[in-house]
Amino acid sequence: MKILVTGGAGFIGSHLCDLLISKGEEVVVIDDLSTGSLENIAHLNSHPRFEYHVDTILNTDLMDLLIAKCDCVVHLAAAVGVKYVLENPLSSIETNILGTETALKTANKYGKKIIVASTSEVYGKHMHAPLKEDDNLIYGPPSTMRWSYAASKLVDEFTALAYYRTKKLDTIIIRCFNTIGPRQTGLYGMVVPRFIQQALRDDPITVFGDGTQTRTFTYIDDVTTAIYKLLTCGKGAGEVVNIGGTEEITIADLAKKIKELANSNSEIVFIPYDKAYGKDFEDMMRRVPSVEKLQALTGYAPETSLDEILLKTIEYFRAKAY
Repeated sequence: MKILVTGGAGFIGSHLCDLLISKGEEVVVIDDLSTGSLENIAHLNSHPRFEYHVDTILNTDLMDLLIAKCDCVVHLAAAVGVKYVLENPLSSIETNILGTETALKTANKYGKKIIVASTSEVYGKHMHAPLKEDDNLIYGPPSTMRWSYAASKLVDEFTALAYYRTKKLDTIIIRCFNTIGPRQTGLYGMVVPRFIQQALRDDPITVFGDGTQTRTFTYIDDVTTAIYKLLTCGKGAGEVVNIGGTEEITIADLAKKIKELANSNSEIVFIPYDKAYGKDFEDMMRRVPSVEKLQALTGYAPETSLDEILLKTIEYFRAKAY
């Protein structure tokens, strides 16, 4: 197959490109490098089954050319990270909604299968676990810009499902839960790379809020494997599918674990949300996925333990000199 990966120079996208190439697929990437990096795909530049284009997914003419010549699309391009979204609210909304509409409209024009990446953030302020794909969604007010990312990705989901139901477009929506691993950057608010870099420098490890909020984390190779299995299993059209790990941990305990695994002398300090993000922030206190649907469709579920994920990521940052 020839597969278009939008956002293919990003963290998840570049690892997906690696997997696709290893499976013998042809890969085409489009990325505007707003949060991605050419360094992530530099090792693929000379590969005969790889090409990339530095451009925006809002370039409808280029998207038309690329989707026309590909067999399917994995649409990962999006504004990512709490910090980035809060600092760039308008462009984030435009990229997420208009970019996804472009990808879906063009995929429908040529009858190409498309996987649309959403996010676990669409679940909002739930406190129960595990979160299932058909759960109700609970958001805060629009005056709290924190919710704009979740809301824009939810619009992407509605749009994708509308194309499936009205146009019969073969589309699958994935909701990823806190993907981590090598190549991820802490620049845009991602907690694990930030903690690890602080720990390796023996700087204070800064926990935002009181640290009682909980998350699960998923290793990047597990996420790309799940995406590839959904792409090739022949099932799941019109479905929303969680991809995530199930080891729940508080952020305070995560900081302690990273400090221990990194053999760090860092102090763990707590910073109020308003000091870290300003008034536009409200947190989601719990996020644990059900992966039953993923298992039913593909026979696969993320399997890398949290300790193993963290050790691999710590070694990556240590090799890069933090």
